[in-house]
Amino acid sequence: MRFRRLLFVTALVFPTLTGAYRQGEPTDFSSKLAQAALERSFHEVTYDGSYFSMTYPNGDVPADVGVCTDVVIRSYRQLGIDLQADVHEEMLLHFDSFPKNWGLTKPDPNIDHRRVPNLQTLFSRKGLVLPVTADPADYVAGDLVTWMISGRLPHIGIIVDQRSEDGKRPLVVHNIGHGPKLEDILFDYPITGHYRYYGSR
Repeated sequence: MRFRRLLFVTALVFPTLTGAYRQGEPTDFSSKLAQAALERSFHEVTYDGSYFSMTYPNGDVPADVGVCTDVVIRSYRQLGIDLQADVHEEMLLHFDSFPKNWGLTKPDPNIDHRRVPNLQTLFSRKGLVLPVTADPADYVAGDLVTWMISGRLPHIGIIVDQRSEDGKRPLVVHNIGHGPKLEDILFDYPITGHYRYYGSR
């Protein structure tokens, strides 16, 4: 915990590292998203992917539970972007373009946005699809990365502007089962997607 707090304080004092953000984006978007993700790492959250009924739009599961997608959803909410609505509205218009992994016959705003493949589809359709490489320099703060764990479990996290202890890799905020964490895991699992998303509007 002391190490993560030190990293977070460093981010506040030195918010912009050379080359940390992409050129030509909305002003300060990456910085704000990275800071929102870092703030998530201080929340105590029990990993729980259960189905919850929720309000729409801006619905959420209970604050003390969540999965990897909830880290992303809650970080974007701090920037005024509602991924629940973005996914649902895109699915209403283009349902056949989204995965059918769960046997759904129509969109469900209670769960669709909490599924990594659906977020990947939204980001691919409405965001920027970036190269998947083995070069840490290609991954900058505010980027979204998806992985496949054990060949069957989709996962997602947000790149922030902090570096690994050896300075070679950007750190990631994600929840792989123990709540939101700031960790050096970028290349620990096969990367399946690399995105930048500014919202659908």
